[in-house]
Amino acid sequence: MESMESCVRTKLGQLGYHIHTKPYEYIEEANRWYRNELIDDFHKRTAVTGELYEIDRMNFAKRGCADDANLCEIIDINVGEDAQNEFVHAVLENNRFDTMYRRQLERMSAAGTVAAYVRLDNATYLTNGKAINGEIKLTYCYAEDYIPLRIVNDEVVETAFSSTKLGKDGKQTTLVMFTQQGGNYRADTFVFDRSGKEIEAYWIILGDVKPFAVMQVAEVNNIRHMDGFGYPKVYGAIPTLKQIDLCHMILNGDLEKGEKFVLTNEAIVEIDKKTGDPKPRSKQWKRLFVLLGRKPIDGNGYIQEYNPKIRVEEIKKAFELCLSLFSMTFGFGSKKYVFEQNQIQTATQYIGERQDCMQELNKQREEARQYISGIVRAILWFSNTFQNTSFDLTADICIDFDDSYIEDKNTRMESMRTDAQTFSDIPEFTIRYIEERLNVSREEALKVYEGQVQEDDPEVED
Repeated sequence: MESMESCVRTKLGQLGYHIHTKPYEYIEEANRWYRNELIDDFHKRTAVTGELYEIDRMNFAKRGCADDANLCEIIDINVGEDAQNEFVHAVLENNRFDTMYRRQLERMSAAGTVAAYVRLDNATYLTNGKAINGEIKLTYCYAEDYIPLRIVNDEVVETAFSSTKLGKDGKQTTLVMFTQQGGNYRADTFVFDRSGKEIEAYWIILGDVKPFAVMQVAEVNNIRHMDGFGYPKVYGAIPTLKQIDLCHMILNGDLEKGEKFVLTNEAIVEIDKKTGDPKPRSKQWKRLFVLLGRKPIDGNGYIQEYNPKIRVEEIKKAFELCLSLFSMTFGFGSKKYVFEQNQIQTATQYIGERQDCMQELNKQREEARQYISGIVRAILWFSNTFQNTSFDLTADICIDFDDSYIEDKNTRMESMRTDAQTFSDIPEFTIRYIEERLNVSREEALKVYEGQVQEDDPEVED
């Protein structure tokens, strides 16, 4: 929400909540750079001659967010026994989770926070806070849609989400609130018309399982008034993003001025007798500088070429400095983006060589793991409650991240397999290999290992 709808703020105020709007200013500023929008007070400039011009934008905020998102890509989610696992995957697929999760990773890197909540579509809501039927759906939310209501030990335990869309009757704003009531969650939905009038409201009592999940940048948010929000990386990197655009401007300036000039003397140029000016003849003529006077240029003849120098090395060094500063402020470490062999080495390539960056990556993956696990448990709870299933809410949720950006997974798995074979008398190597290879919990890997041992060593009857 670039500016929170007044009807939303009014409704929350009536319910006793005071919402600080300062975080959304930081979020919108970060999103403007992520969207590669024109920043008037920076990209619009005035030449020494008074002429207005705009400098080009490199869109490096998007590049940094995309590289950041690559490091938390997932390739598999395992949720226990087959029927339960298949059900969860079906719900995720029906809600385009793979695509939306990838988008959320980028947007989280930019603005610091994303979220999702589980809802019932086409359900019948009763007056006693219950509902019947309905299809399990996911709603994906971004930082501008998200309103933290209560925070305990840095965990958001109550929240609200606001969205505005255009319908057949014009603009409609929806406010969804999740609050705790007697140990269980309560979901309230309010709908407002284009004038801000409340036109619909309904509520439902849920269980003790949190029906929403919030994913934030793992780095501590040190910006005031942003309690409940993750650190907006792009906002913190704006000074270095400006430097990168300035470097690009200098490179463009050198390239534009790098065209060869031809200096000529009026002795070989036809002069208009009335005006005393050279007569234009063709487009090539505009590239000629006419020097008045009859003497040759610097004694070198009547025509002389001038080839401006393009400061490639100086600009390259400036670029590398700015990219390193961006890399550090964005949480990638130093020299994440460097020029090597006429190409830019990317963040994902660099992190594979700099294992000190793995600590930051592991913290972010833990945030992603908790986010996905929260969504999955909410899906299972909704299914048990409204679709009469009996899925295990305590089942281990194993999430396998794509490490191909930072290491060759096949090589790693082959190394683990070799260790398991070489040290066959040490079960731990084999159990770890099974756990990674099948993407299962340690308990399940142990069962597979014990089953294999029993097959290899059957008991002999007396």
